[in-house]
Amino acid sequence: MTFQYPILVAVAVLATVALFILYFRMHRRGPALRAGSGLRRHLPQVMFLSAAALLLLAVARPAATLPVARAAGTVILAFDVSNSMKAQDVQPSRLDAAKSAATEFVRAQPDSVNVGIVAFDQGALTTQQPSEDHDATVAAIKRLQVNGGTSLGQAILASLTVVAGKPVSLPDAGSGRPEPDLGYFGNATIVVLSDGEDTGGPDALAAAGLAAKAGVRIETVGVGTVEGATVEVDGYQVATSLNEDLLTQIAQTTAGNYHRAENAQALHDVYQSLDLRLSTERKPVELTGAAAAIAVLLLTIGGILMTTWFGRIL
Repeated sequence: MTFQYPILVAVAVLATVALFILYFRMHRRGPALRAGSGLRRHLPQVMFLSAAALLLLAVARPAATLPVARAAGTVILAFDVSNSMKAQDVQPSRLDAAKSAATEFVRAQPDSVNVGIVAFDQGALTTQQPSEDHDATVAAIKRLQVNGGTSLGQAILASLTVVAGKPVSLPDAGSGRPEPDLGYFGNATIVVLSDGEDTGGPDALAAAGLAAKAGVRIETVGVGTVEGATVEVDGYQVATSLNEDLLTQIAQTTAGNYHRAENAQALHDVYQSLDLRLSTERKPVELTGAAAAIAVLLLTIGGILMTTWFGRIL
C-alpha cells in the first residue's frame, strides 16, 4: 500500500493513539462509560475511534496495486470491399450496413481497446493503424468503397501484419520453408466482415492457422443472405451469395465464432455479441473512498448500538 501524503500517516497514527489513551482515561473516571458488560462498555466507542482513525488515514490518500480486469487489446476490423459487397440483399447495401454497424461498435469501445481497419478485395490495405483514437477509426470506415475481387487469405495476413508489426506471409507451397513465427498476441482479435466469396489466394484456412498459432482469434461476420443477389460488374450481372461454410471454418480454426448478419439490425446485434477478451493488469487503485465508506459504516453501527444499549450517545 502507498500513500500520496505519507507524512499524514504518522499524524493519523499519533492521533489515533492519543484518542485511545484519552478514551481509556475517561473510562476510568466516567461511571456512565463503565455501565453494562465489557462488550457493551467498549464496542460502540471502539467503533467510533476506529472510524476516526480511518478518516484520518483517508486524508493521506491511500492506494494499493491490485489486479484489475478490463477489456483491452487490439481489434482489427477487416472489411471485404469487393464488388459483391455492393449487393443490396442487406439494405442499403452489404458494405454500407457493415460500415454502419462497425461505426457503432467502435464508438462503444473503451479507450483501452485499440481498433484498426483493413480493407481487402483481391489484395489488402491497412487504412487505419490500431489506435485509441476512435474518431479517426470511424473516419476511416466511412471512406471505404467497393472495388475488385475477394481474397480472405490476404485479409487475414494483412491483419496479422498489423498485429505483429512486421510483414506476414505464408511460405510457397512445396518450398519447404517453415511458417513464420509471429510470437504470441493473445489480446488481439480480427473481425472479418465478408460475404465469404473467396476469388483469389493465398489459402484462407492456412492463414487462419497461422493466426491460431499466434493466439489471435478470428471472429467472422457473414454479410448478406444465403439466397443471394445480383450485382453489376463491368456491365455484367453477377450472382453473389453468402458462403457461410468458409467463414465458419476460418473462425473455428482460431476458436472464434461465425456470426450471421442477414440484415442491418442483425449486424448491429452481432457487434453487441462479440466477446472481447478481458486482460488483467496490476494498477494503483485509490482506497480513499473505501476507507471513508468503512468509517461512515462504523460510525453508523456504533451510534445504533450506543442508543440501543444506553439510550443516548455517550
